[in-house]
Amino acid sequence: GARVEARAARALTISHGGREERRYRHITFGPIMTADRTPKPKGDGLMRQDIRMNRTIETSERKFDVKTLPDDMRRVHDKLASRFGEEYALLWVFTLRTATELHRAWHMTLLTSALLLQIKKKFGLRMTWNLGVFKCIFRVEDGDYEIHRKVPYDYDSEYQDIYYRIAEALIEEQITVHEALIYQTEAKHGLHTSRIGRFLRDFPGRLVLYPFQASTIAYIFFEAKFYDMGVAAVVGLAAGLMEYALSHVGGQAKVLIDVVVGLTVGIISGLWYDYRRFCVPSVFLGVLYWFFYGTAFVVGILEIIAGELETGVTRFIAVSVKTFVLSLGASLGLMISVGGDALKTWQESQSDEYCEPGQDMRHYWWRYPMYIASSVAVLGQYRLPPSQYPRALIVMTVGYAVQYESFIGFGQFYSVDGNDAFTEDHLDTAASNVAGAAAATVTALFLSWFINTHKQYYRDRVLNKVEDPSAMGNFIFGAMRLSTYILGTIGLLRESDYQRLDLDEKLTKQKSELDDETHERQRYEVTQEEENLFLELLVSSEDLNPWAILMPAVYQLVPGSVIAKLWFASIFPPSPDDPNGTSTDSVFSNLMVVSVSLALGLIFGFAIVQTVVWVVGKCNPRESESKEKTRLMRQEMMEGMYTSPETPEDDPASIRPEDKEEESADSMAEEEISS
Repeated sequence: GARVEARAARALTISHGGREERRYRHITFGPIMTADRTPKPKGDGLMRQDIRMNRTIETSERKFDVKTLPDDMRRVHDKLASRFGEEYALLWVFTLRTATELHRAWHMTLLTSALLLQIKKKFGLRMTWNLGVFKCIFRVEDGDYEIHRKVPYDYDSEYQDIYYRIAEALIEEQITVHEALIYQTEAKHGLHTSRIGRFLRDFPGRLVLYPFQASTIAYIFFEAKFYDMGVAAVVGLAAGLMEYALSHVGGQAKVLIDVVVGLTVGIISGLWYDYRRFCVPSVFLGVLYWFFYGTAFVVGILEIIAGELETGVTRFIAVSVKTFVLSLGASLGLMISVGGDALKTWQESQSDEYCEPGQDMRHYWWRYPMYIASSVAVLGQYRLPPSQYPRALIVMTVGYAVQYESFIGFGQFYSVDGNDAFTEDHLDTAASNVAGAAAATVTALFLSWFINTHKQYYRDRVLNKVEDPSAMGNFIFGAMRLSTYILGTIGLLRESDYQRLDLDEKLTKQKSELDDETHERQRYEVTQEEENLFLELLVSSEDLNPWAILMPAVYQLVPGSVIAKLWFASIFPPSPDDPNGTSTDSVFSNLMVVSVSLALGLIFGFAIVQTVVWVVGKCNPRESESKEKTRLMRQEMMEGMYTSPETPEDDPASIRPEDKEEESADSMAEEEISS
């Protein structure tokens, strides 16, 4: 009854020349029933009309230009707008664009589906989707309209984080749907990316990452010597140039990237080997590390465990085949350059004279600096904003340290007569991978919470919402301002982050004038550019997407190289007399142990944090209803990051009791107001 009264109280009586019309205050798409008797969407309703009015800074109204939409989206938009109003149609457009850009980064179907469900539930969109590995299908109004999209795989932590935050800001009604769509367009044009981020995002600036990553990865993971690092750097640059050239040509030329890159690596390595011997497998694996799909392999295993069998199995097969294309291309290139005797070259270069088999990295003090250097290159590959490098490096280093030290620790703990035990099975590998992945997940989620808390405090201080701040609050705010100034000066932050410091000073001055009863100021006054800074502050203060800093860490732990070793072992069978040779069966077994244990570690990490958040929420009797609702929404979102949620479209019986209660209350409110 209270819910019905609250919803009925939000109705407005609007007078038109003596004629009164009753409407919802928070609904802008027209009457409750349209001409074709189609009921209004369920859910919390559409956006409140007074979002801009309730802000500290009253911003001007912005309108998204629907003429910029693709033809198919615009046709569906026009149909929906005629039936349910402009705002409902724009919310559908926003949801589809969000899904496409989120899915582009690593094809994380679990994360994308979880966020889409939040948007759908919030605004009552009658929308379903089918997220494949590459092809996605979006349906609206029970299949009346259907849009197909083919989304290529890409490494893009920045866009995934930005689109995630925009969706959160829209769900929490910090911005309007017009502002959300405009922000998405600006993000695609690089207006919310730092100078260094724009340089590393696309070619030719991206070329600096290839030799850096190839050399450090070859040494830290693949038994290379210092000379091999130089070879890997040169070959890596050549591979990057080939990808740049084929990407620039575009079209069907992109299909050839994997095989051409493999041929380039093999030919240059073979010619160099004739000039001076080096560890060929180390260079191959170090250079091709950029092109391996190990992250997608673990995501596929995670999807299979979560119940998404179609995408999980498809991804599993696709990753294996694409990695084989790279391996076969490199092997053919080696055969061409050495005159057909590729097997002899491969086996000869694996000797202790040229490689460092089984080197114990515990004895080298620069192991962690070298790993951090390789991780910096990986973050550039993932297009993570440079300002987020420190937090991502913490997550990556924690995951690597726990994985490595636990692996060594298991061998020492179970040692027999001074010899490390657990060497005849893979349980030490599995246990260390579970521990490393879980530690990285917990660290990423903790850092996300810590950063989100301070970001929101920084936003409130900039907008002068904090009354009588404490000494600790002043210290934190001052430290964040100082770091913003330093990072902005050297180009690691967006220009807008640096410019917002001036906005802070301006608002502080205007607030003091507003508080002065003798001053004539009546409200805050800002320019159009300062309005943009304000909106960007609202979006950037939303919760950080944990996967944006977690996925690069998983990339460093995943078995992309193990898949390649499996195929190289098939192409170049090891000699029976080679003590360092590894059979195909052994490599495949190790591949399954590593990938499954990493996926389980991710699940355990999320589950641990979920449990802690639930316990803390239950032990906090003073938690307000709004905070409890926000916490439950975030918990539900976190569940979708590693599980496949059930939806009413899949199983009508899967609706949770609280959702049934809310839907029933919505129907009662509509009947009350309609009558």
